[in-house]
Amino acid sequence: MGWIAEAIAETRHTFANGLTTGFNLLFLLIGFEIGGNAGWTTALSLVGVTSFLAWLANHRRYRLVADTPTSKIISAPQGYAEFSGRGKHLPGAQLVSHLSGLPCLWYRYRVERRDTEDNWEFISSGASDDTFALDDGSGLILIDPDGAEIRTNHKREWVEQDYRKTEWLLKANEPLYGIGEHTTLGGANAELDAKQDLSDLLAQWKQDKATLMSRFDMNKDGELDAHEWETAVLAAKRHIAAEHQEIRLKDGVHMLRKPRDGRLYLVANELPDKLATRYRVWSWVHLSIMSGALGRLIWLGAN
Repeated sequence: MGWIAEAIAETRHTFANGLTTGFNLLFLLIGFEIGGNAGWTTALSLVGVTSFLAWLANHRRYRLVADTPTSKIISAPQGYAEFSGRGKHLPGAQLVSHLSGLPCLWYRYRVERRDTEDNWEFISSGASDDTFALDDGSGLILIDPDGAEIRTNHKREWVEQDYRKTEWLLKANEPLYGIGEHTTLGGANAELDAKQDLSDLLAQWKQDKATLMSRFDMNKDGELDAHEWETAVLAAKRHIAAEHQEIRLKDGVHMLRKPRDGRLYLVANELPDKLATRYRVWSWVHLSIMSGALGRLIWLGAN
């Protein structure tokens, strides 16, 4: 079943434009083979349905990319947002692609083998899951590739003996675009649980009874009475409050990830204007095909 998973992944990266075109040609060929009104009605109906779905997918992406304002990382709101800048490695990161060993921010690959009938049989595929960064001049935002639709024009395909290898890369220092859920980890937006942290700290203090007694056993009777324990709890609360304040005063880490509400999560090595234009053109292409199929169906019904 590996080839099915790979086909789904491939469709996800290309938004099914090429696949839809191939299906439409196949439907028309079937209509030609069957002939008659019944055959052409079935074929044109299928063409209309697939073209409508492809138009809808491209139009939605076009509207999201075109209508979502590009944010600056330093001042970006929390939630769904769009960023544009340059791709960067994280400090110390040295990711190389699985097949060619080229340095990159992200890679995806597929390996196929020629069978005895000279067809290509799926062998394996995969993608990196390392986090990388986008730099827009105002700051850095980390990109989590998990769940992202990643578009890149760096595609390489070659044959070694009976194996065909295909590789897609995102490279550092090239244009990088991302749209998804922006969240800031730590800093002023840090989600802190004072109650849980207080409980953990008191449990830690209890493990070092000698230190606990030396700090809070005022009457030196070897036990903490109610008043002494209350003093310890107040000291722990002050410690947690100071620790949380220090965390919130630090700069947070910006992260772009898959939206929890299912909206588009797209990363591409292109500028947003170019992406929007591509989706708009494809939406018009599929709309034209759908309109043509519908017009032909109406003509068949009238004759």
